[in-house]
Amino acid sequence: QDVLDEYREYWPLTCRQIFYRLVGAHGYDKSEAAYSRLCHHLANARRARLIPFEAIRDDGVTTFNYGHFEDSDAFLRYVRGLGRHYTRNKLAAQDVHIEVWCEAAGMLPQLRDVAEPFSVPVYSSGGFDSLTAKKRLADRICEISKESVILHLGDYDPSGETIFDSVAQDVTAFVEADRPHGYVTVEFCRIALTRDQVSAYDLPTAPAKISTHSKNWDGGTCQLEALPPNVIAQIVRNAIAERFDHVRLELDNFREEEDRDQITRLLLPA
Repeated sequence: QDVLDEYREYWPLTCRQIFYRLVGAHGYDKSEAAYSRLCHHLANARRARLIPFEAIRDDGVTTFNYGHFEDSDAFLRYVRGLGRHYTRNKLAAQDVHIEVWCEAAGMLPQLRDVAEPFSVPVYSSGGFDSLTAKKRLADRICEISKESVILHLGDYDPSGETIFDSVAQDVTAFVEADRPHGYVTVEFCRIALTRDQVSAYDLPTAPAKISTHSKNWDGGTCQLEALPPNVIAQIVRNAIAERFDHVRLELDNFREEEDRDQITRLLLPA
């Protein structure tokens, strides 16, 4: 409960984030058996309503929603609601297109809250190494037709590093082959988790699993969720902010209010 209260503004947390905070601040046992016990207790606590369901994100469900309406009145209510909450795409006027990609799908709501004021999209990089995902990303960059930066967050381990490097090479090659002009480029930037961050925040590590990727790996491994949510949020916010033209951002925020007022008036019932 202390951990949930400490990071309430970053809800929903993943079970793994709660686990690492218990290990780091409350002396909890750092083992997979202890993690499994914690997940079991958290599930029971949520069933018993001791912990709000919205405090934890542990779903892996993919859903498809249809844009269907009960009747025309329901559609009009929906459109008027869109007008009241109209938001400009702050990224459109920027010289650089930015995306945030994260290995841990459960962390997307936290990252979305950080990236939303900048209109920066957030994606899960599960399956990020598939050829289809790489080509879709490259096609999107070519269609946007300007310099692009992919900010990536993932575990510090040999497999994650290898996949990241492979994706960067493939997507860059696709972009260079298909881009409409030479100003379209892509840069991949791993903003977490890095060796320096593991050291700076004294994060718990584990030996690297034996694999073809670990032959040249020096040192231990660490999961992204070992970083506290507030630290991750600040890392992402800083990475986006340093690439943004803040004069244009202020102008977009001002025009957004004007646009919203005009749209709301146009959508008022006759």
